Order: sequence, then structure tokens, then C-alpha cells
Amino acid sequence: MPSIENQDWDTVIESKQQGLEFGIKEIWHYRDLLWLFVLRDFVSFYKQTILGPFWFFIQPLFTTAIYIFLFRNLANLSTDGIPGPLFYIVGITIWSYFSETLSKVSNVLRDNASIFGKVYFPRMIMPLSIVFSSLFKLGVQLILLALIMLYFILFEEGVSINYKLVYFPFLILVVAFQSLGFGMIVAAFTSKYRDFAMLLGFGLQLLMYATPVIYPLSSITGIWKIILSLNPMTTVVECMRLCLFGKGTVTASGISYMIFVTLIVFFIGFIVFRRTEKNFVDTI
Repeated sequence: MPSIENQDWDTVIESKQQGLEFGIKEIWHYRDLLWLFVLRDFVSFYKQTILGPFWFFIQPLFTTAIYIFLFRNLANLSTDGIPGPLFYIVGITIWSYFSETLSKVSNVLRDNASIFGKVYFPRMIMPLSIVFSSLFKLGVQLILLALIMLYFILFEEGVSINYKLVYFPFLILVVAFQSLGFGMIVAAFTSKYRDFAMLLGFGLQLLMYATPVIYPLSSITGIWKIILSLNPMTTVVECMRLCLFGKGTVTASGISYMIFVTLIVFFIGFIVFRRTEKNFVDTI
């Protein structure tokens, strides 16, 4: 009996991607599916809620109010001369985007195993849909930030718009690539070991305190400042405050490190994800 490789088949289904190429053309071909997944993530989360998309505003506002009470009024932590509401809401908004995207991407293989086992489409569609759906939420929250900032520009002193604001979209892109890269790395391990999913939630809580969300980097000195600077999200948050308010501890070496780590993490995550997607259905 001839081997499977030597038999003549009427139809052969095989991947069109070669090696570890990203498959941009194939993803573009499935762009309608990508949009459907983005819409699904948005609708499914808020479909049976009373306030719906207003939660986009309520969550950062309540969190900011609590942070002001706890860390500004009680703990008397510095805000680097930036008004408390603006200082905290910037950190909260960007950290929420990072942590939410990372968490969802890390579970994308496990949560969508039933779909992956029934129909073919580029697996990168799923993590990309999470990035875009979370990006939509971030955009709505940035509108809230803009309104609060406008109030302080009109009625308070010490807040103004500066030219560094043009770098803000680049920083959002950096956060998107970081969260996507880290998420794909964790997703590869989560498909085999469920412990990583639980470890991630705990780790993100600790990592937030290692990121200048509730305090400025300028208030940290010595060896702790060096340790915190190793966190690539540290420079992102400080750069965002510098772009918006002109105040932030940012160095050229810190920016170079942030970009380097972001690219390395993304490419490692992509390679690991591509290798895992081929046989994860058999192991999940």
C-alpha cells in the first residue's frame, strides 16, 4: 500500500504562509472576519448591561477618585506638580489598556479552541481583534481625558498643550505591541499549563505597583529607580505624562530601551505563537 505522501489527492489543503512570515496579505483577506470579532468582543461584553458603554467612563472616574483619596490625600504621594485627576487618569487609562489586552490575548487559544478546531482562518486574527477592540475602549477613555484636561486648561493654571503631544499615538502603538507580544508568549504556555493564567492575574497586580501609575518616577531614588526603569511600561507612562503635561522623567537611553524591549518581545511572542498554533488543539 503506498504511503500517504506518495498518494495522489484530488484536493490538498495547506498553509500558504512560508516559515514565520507575518501573513499580512492573508490577514487583509480576512479583514471582514477581523472586524466581526472586534464587534463581537464589544457587543458581548456590554449587551446585557444597563449603562452599556458608559462603563468606559465610570471605571476610570471611580478609580481616579479612589486613588486621589488614598494616595494623594492619605498617603500624600507626589504627583510631580500635575493636578491629581490628570496625573492618575493617564496612568489608569494606559495601564488598563495594557493589562486588559495582555490578559485577553494570553487566553485567546484556550477560549477559542472550539472555533479553531472547526474552521480555518489566520490565527493571528484573534489576538489582533482583541488589540483593536481594547483600542476602541481606550479611544473612548481618551475622550474623557481630553475633556478633563480641557477643563484644567480653561479654568486652572499650570496645564497647557505642548508640541510633544504629537508623539502620543506612537506611545499607544508601543503599548499595543508590548501587550500583544507578552500576551502571545503567555498564550503559548497557557495552552499547555493552566497555572500561567492564574499566575498572570496575580503578576499584573504586582506589576502595576512597579509601574509609575500612582507615583512619579522622580519620587524614587537609588537602586529602586534603576529596578523600576527595567519595566518597559515605566518609560511609556512617564513619556505620556511628558507629552500631555510637559513633566516626566524620561531619558534617551530609557526610550531606546523601551523600543528595543517592545520589538524583541513582539517578535518572540509572534514566533512562539506561530509555533504553538499548529498543534495546540491537540494539547489544550
